[in-house]
Amino acid sequence: MITLTLNGEELQLEDNTNIVQLLQKLNLENKRLAVEINQQIVSRSDFNHHILQNQDKVEIVQAIGGGCNNQKY
Repeated sequence: MITLTLNGEELQLEDNTNIVQLLQKLNLENKRLAVEINQQIVSRSDFNHHILQNQDKVEIVQAIGGGCNNQKY
């Protein structure tokens, strides 16, 4: 087992857990989000290959739709 910090909360996971497996555990696998491990953004293409380590600090930020109305009156 490993222990990491996820968005400020302690979480225990099985050894050799990758980011995809973490997102599945959190029911976030089909969401638009960014993952930061130890203050480094991880590319989505690396999620399957990035194995989480004991004491990693993980931040997950979900993208929320919205926008700016630049209409001129």
